[in-house]
Amino acid sequence: MNILAKPVNFLKEVRTELSKVSWSTRKELLASTILVITVTGIMTIFIGIVDLGLSRFLSVIFK
Repeated sequence: MNILAKPVNFLKEVRTELSKVSWSTRKELLASTILVITVTGIMTIFIGIVDLGLSRFLSVIFK
């Protein structure tokens, strides 16, 4: 097989598979992005509070 035939065939197959993908609408993408950012913020605050509490607890124990 020609050295250029394999990459060209691969790219053709990729294009075919990508045409089968169900892409999200702009509205769905925006909603998912807002959800991810919100959950990340909540988890950041939660982990920060737990970290602060544990560090103070351990500093009291080992003082």
